Amino acid sequence: MALGLRLEKTQKSPGLTLAGEVLTLDLCGGLWAPAHRTLIVSDLHLEKGSAYAARTGQFLPPYDTRETLACLHEAVARFDPACIVALGDSFHDARGPERMEPGDRAMVAALQQGRDWVWIAGNHDAAVSEGVGGRYADVLRLGGLTLRHEPTPGAAPGEVAGHLHPCGKVAMRGRAVRRRCFVTDGTRLVMPAFGAYAGGLNVRDAAFEPLFSKDFTAHLLGEGRVFSIGRGMLSKD
Repeated sequence: MALGLRLEKTQKSPGLTLAGEVLTLDLCGGLWAPAHRTLIVSDLHLEKGSAYAARTGQFLPPYDTRETLACLHEAVARFDPACIVALGDSFHDARGPERMEPGDRAMVAALQQGRDWVWIAGNHDAAVSEGVGGRYADVLRLGGLTLRHEPTPGAAPGEVAGHLHPCGKVAMRGRAVRRRCFVTDGTRLVMPAFGAYAGGLNVRDAAFEPLFSKDFTAHLLGEGRVFSIGRGMLSKD
């Protein structure tokens, strides 16, 4: 109870202005750019379960792709975007599209129907061959924003990236909460991983230091709302 009261509660989908673009941080983990009618998601890691099975011989429940696409479908139904940008590592490996079940492939096709779909190359899926619809790009400009998979060290105004799977942790009175999150200093934004099987890296990890030299805010995806937490309230793992 005390932890919940101390968190700075925001509206269900808080807004943010980045490089002159008004954005919505959605509870699903997607980023909505209303002026461009564009929904941005990152690190879907489709077919991660089947990749793990192929590599190790140990099977995980093979439903991660279906669950991830179902969450994306819900967001698309709410926003009705003209464009969807998948911000890299959309597949867990280059052969992910080959392993997709026909029903999952059909779900991707349905999501693409009547709208532009852009696959941004990631470090896991840079070599994915075409065959899953949409178009491919290394970097995409969207108004004042630069959309890419891996964030660039140093100053990068207007950059929206993924790759790091940020999570924020808040600890108080013996209780800790750890959630996926957006993280921003008002100049750049790192997206949470959208995939059902995607893990997370604590935003207090050294990997974030080259990106945010000053204070930043983590927008944690909570139960029914987004919580905005300043760097000083965030704990290391």
